[in-house]
Amino acid sequence: MVDVPEFRPQGHELLYVAIADHIVARIDAGELRPGARLAPERELAVEYGVAYLTVRRAMQELRERGRILTVHGKGTFVAPDQPAGEPPPAPDR
Repeated sequence: MVDVPEFRPQGHELLYVAIADHIVARIDAGELRPGARLAPERELAVEYGVAYLTVRRAMQELRERGRILTVHGKGTFVAPDQPAGEPPPAPDR
């Protein structure tokens, strides 16, 4: 497992992008494995010290990147590993 960089947003970087990038780093480092359930958004907001809506926007960013899947009524999960060139699976609605 690779060390995860500390969360330190820099300069003009948008905060929600910094959070999304940090979660991607946690996934890439193996701290969060495919299929792992993420903490609820409100808990992540406390963990990162930001507003709830900032975390919601970061989650949307991660869904758009294909890194997480949200299943209504079940939670948000790390997306399965994708073979190179494969599009991410469509989220369940």
